[in-house]
Amino acid sequence: MLGAWDARYDVPEYIFGTEPNAFLQQQASRLQASQHVLAVADGEGRNGVWLAQQGLLVDAVDSSAVAQSKAKQLAESRNVNIHFIHADLLNWDWGKARYDAVVAIFIQFATGSGRDAMFAGMKAATKSGGLVLLQGYTPRQLEYKTGGPPSVENMYTPAILQTYFSDWDILHLEQHDEEINEGAHHSGMSALIDIVARKP
Repeated sequence: MLGAWDARYDVPEYIFGTEPNAFLQQQASRLQASQHVLAVADGEGRNGVWLAQQGLLVDAVDSSAVAQSKAKQLAESRNVNIHFIHADLLNWDWGKARYDAVVAIFIQFATGSGRDAMFAGMKAATKSGGLVLLQGYTPRQLEYKTGGPPSVENMYTPAILQTYFSDWDILHLEQHDEEINEGAHHSGMSALIDIVARKP
């Protein structure tokens, strides 16, 4: 799996663009400068770099060394510092109560027990009172074919996310269709779902 992602990112352009995800920008008021934030599967760094530009302390984890090399270049060009972690997220120690917020934008590469473990890791890594901010695709994305994996097993529904965060406070949960333009690989009308959940 890691080799495939390296190959995908091994092109001159930033395949998901260099600007932050729109949902993440909309949630900026929930974050405060100097908070410690984890950017999950942050790839080429567009979201982690933006978070650092807001004054947050950012750890960015990804499985692709190629993507992280591009992310480091982006961070340098924007004059921000990020702590980069190269790891396979399905076999990584997320730690306990490390982060004020965990940001997970289109992390839809895992299914079944792997996805269960990843959500458990994100929740464990969040401090009490901290947030998980997530955006992903719903199954209707398979009709649009404008980004994301080609399998329904990788998609999210309100019921799936409510189950994962049933023991947390769900501050925001919405599914919506929206035009997005995030590089060549996320472009066009898309079936999206967002959640913001707070750990008790």
